[in-house]
Amino acid sequence: MHPIRLVALSLLAALPPAASAEPKPAAVAAGPLTIANAWSRETAAGQSAGGGFVTITNRGAAADRLLAASSPAAAEVQIHRMSMEGGVMRMRQMTDGLAIPAAATVTLRPGSYHLMLVGLTAPLKRGASVPVELRFERAGRVRVPFRVEPVTATGATGGAHGGH
Repeated sequence: MHPIRLVALSLLAALPPAASAEPKPAAVAAGPLTIANAWSRETAAGQSAGGGFVTITNRGAAADRLLAASSPAAAEVQIHRMSMEGGVMRMRQMTDGLAIPAAATVTLRPGSYHLMLVGLTAPLKRGASVPVELRFERAGRVRVPFRVEPVTATGATGGAHGGH
């Protein structure tokens, strides 16, 4: 099975939350944006792609847009949208970025919007931190550590996330 398909299936899996005694990752501020709960799931040896999830809150009066992302842990980081269409799972790269409306919160989570780390340089190991740089239209470049959670995680430190 194609590695991205394997990741997509793991993103959709309805698994119970994993218990974790680790503290929540710190939020990062960038102008009116707050970037919080940044996490990824551990990956298996040989797996070439992984998902990245994060909550972005825009407390400003103007919309912003997540244009791109990058990480030394992957050859490329893509912004994706996952959806069900006619009973078929579809995952599409969002080449125009992701809107972050004014006075709103957008959550990138399994089964919805997410980052796809393609061409991993090494497996993502539970407990590690993956540096990711998010590039916003207005807020500019923001470095965010993504904590690697167990493969069974449904959210940062095992919590579930709602979202946009």
